[in-house]
Amino acid sequence: QVRLVESGGGLVQAGGSLRLSCAASRSIFSIRAMGWYRQAPGQQRELVARITLGGRPNYADSVKGRFAISRDNAKNTVYLQMNSLRPEDTAVYYCNKDLPYLPWGQGTQVTVSS
Repeated sequence: QVRLVESGGGLVQAGGSLRLSCAASRSIFSIRAMGWYRQAPGQQRELVARITLGGRPNYADSVKGRFAISRDNAKNTVYLQMNSLRPEDTAVYYCNKDLPYLPWGQGTQVTVSS
């Protein structure tokens, strides 16, 4: 029912920053937790970060201290601020409800050059 559209990806140098946005077509106020996921070539999709309705964040060890997830319920939007990017962060990034999942969207490509 809810469409999620990711944006904000791009090509950056290592050490750079990007801010990803996840815009929902309907209210996310009732969604208890939202998450950002990523999938690199040849890799399984992995959870990067999640955030509860109350704003409590959780992060994968690989991004802890570098990424920050936030949500603006009034704007039906979830953000992922990515700092100190590394080539290993290169992947397609997706947002979704955590849990259960909605159909996956197209994601947004993040490419970090060395």
